[in-house]
Amino acid sequence: MDLLKKNVGKTDRIVRIIVGILLVGNIFYGIQSPIGWIGVILLLTGLFAICPLYSVLSLDTRSSGEKVGLK
Repeated sequence: MDLLKKNVGKTDRIVRIIVGILLVGNIFYGIQSPIGWIGVILLLTGLFAICPLYSVLSLDTRSSGEKVGLK
């Protein structure tokens, strides 16, 4: 089990980045609750394409082309 191995696919990354930005934005406008920290985590895992929880659960959302390095 390698916790720093890329395991987040393109679509998953896009969703994580968008939701992360929205949750972090709520810190400044609106809810102003600790839920913004979840947004920071989603944003970082989306930017770096590494999710330690996926590693622990042996999940990988990358396509076969992304795994080989074609996409």
